[in-house]
Amino acid sequence: MAMTNHSGEGSSPVHQQIFIVEKNERQVSKHVVAVLLALVFIFVNSLMFHTLLSKPVFRELPRYILFAHMLCNDSVQLMLSMSLYLMIVSLQQIPKALCALLVLLASTTFYNAALNLAVMSLERYVAICFPLRHSQMVSQKSASVSICLIWIFSSINLVIDIVYSLIINPVSFKDSIHCFRERIIISRWQVDMFEGFNIFFFVTVTGILIFTYVNVVVVARSASTEKDSAKKAHKTILLHFGQLVLCVNSFIFGTIERALAMTSSSLLFMDLRYLNFLFVLLLPRCLSPLIYGLRDDAVRPLFVYYVRCGYQKVKPAGTIH
Repeated sequence: MAMTNHSGEGSSPVHQQIFIVEKNERQVSKHVVAVLLALVFIFVNSLMFHTLLSKPVFRELPRYILFAHMLCNDSVQLMLSMSLYLMIVSLQQIPKALCALLVLLASTTFYNAALNLAVMSLERYVAICFPLRHSQMVSQKSASVSICLIWIFSSINLVIDIVYSLIINPVSFKDSIHCFRERIIISRWQVDMFEGFNIFFFVTVTGILIFTYVNVVVVARSASTEKDSAKKAHKTILLHFGQLVLCVNSFIFGTIERALAMTSSSLLFMDLRYLNFLFVLLLPRCLSPLIYGLRDDAVRPLFVYYVRCGYQKVKPAGTIH
């Protein structure tokens, strides 16, 4: 196996390393598996999204609007991640302007997932802790505004990087490059801002999740007169903290990638990058929406109906509130 080590171009303060690994059947088969899994997950998310669009009530309630946004966002993230992954492993070069656009969308949808989860947790917090004021505090308009704010906050860091690069060296956007986020960074302060943004982002989302779910379980247990209700609330908390772990894994994905780039073995780097792509970046994009949908008594029967291609009618298992 022929292996070559190339350092990054220019004077970027970020360690950039590209490994050229001779392609063989094993490498190709792994990439095929990754692509097929991504396509399956995109199909599942699309079917769940179609399920939500099929009923007017799902298009009106804020919790389902946010859930639909999660499905759409994660599907876009899957497609972009798959495309960027294939370009990286195949060493495909594209114009820096196109790379900046793809990385902007991929980065924004990456952060959107965690922020959307935080907003959904706040919606459930209001519904359970302030049920009489829920309809006033949470509406279609507030859900739409929240989605807009999610996109703005998630994109602001990379927008600053792209604008700065355009001001300092606009000609470079015509060059063809290997596309990954670090190629947009040209100054050390951008690295510091990126790391600070990640820390602030992670701490904020974690704090929201812990605050809302602790309050939800306290209220659920204090208001519950049956053991089943407390048991369901306990399972819900465990599930959401499991989703928080997935968010943590997603946040450290970039750090793992940069650490692996320092290794001397290109084969080890490519194998670990493949595992990271599958289990850290790919799987969470499907598992969280699927868990939300299948646990919902109103969505699950309709989703099963569409999975069966409408051959068998399914009665709803619960009411929507």
